[in-house]
Amino acid sequence: MNQHAWDVPPKRAIEIQQQLRTQVRLQPLDREVRFIAGADVSMNLYSNVLYAGFAVMSWPDLAPVDHAVVEDVTKFPYVPGLLSFREIPALLKAWAKLTTKPDLVVVDGMGIAHPRRLGIASHLGVMLDVPALGCGKSILTGICREPDSRAGSQSPLTDRSTGEVIGMALRTKARANPVYISPGHLITLDESVAIVSACLRGYRLPEPTRRAHELVNDFRRRALGSETDRANVA
Repeated sequence: MNQHAWDVPPKRAIEIQQQLRTQVRLQPLDREVRFIAGADVSMNLYSNVLYAGFAVMSWPDLAPVDHAVVEDVTKFPYVPGLLSFREIPALLKAWAKLTTKPDLVVVDGMGIAHPRRLGIASHLGVMLDVPALGCGKSILTGICREPDSRAGSQSPLTDRSTGEVIGMALRTKARANPVYISPGHLITLDESVAIVSACLRGYRLPEPTRRAHELVNDFRRRALGSETDRANVA
């Protein structure tokens, strides 16, 4: 597992991103995918307490295999474009708790569709040296035409200044808002779109991140409920 300092000023975090982006490799998958995981983090906006986790499933049938969640505290401030410095340390702790390590990770966030081409999926993929892709609910950077209303419709997400294709908007469910897919590390854009499409089970979000989202939010609600109970007893 790669490592670097996390408790750094935002200026240094940007420098680290610029260094790590050179390690991102977008290439066809070179390993058999037997297990796929969704990764997500839940927190109150601007809170320093977060709940991170992975939901691991068999591939391609997407049967639940393993999961891990952690509660963690971050000192890193909320800065757009530097979300990975708040969230990845907790995800690394959750990763260490997994009995079954996935061959591919789908992250609720961006891959290379990031101002410095190092969104949380790219950052996490480089840190773990594992194929990773981002599937986010909104655009962080770039422009794209709205896909038509049919399920399966796609529209390229491109860099505003260079025209480089950095992702794909995908309508996963008729008339639902699209998701935005971008390769993170050790995977191509075409493969990323194909993986997300194969993970759809009637919801807007693909099953790995949908399950991870449910997992961390349930964990967060239980943790906050326990705190309330303790406060009431006190």
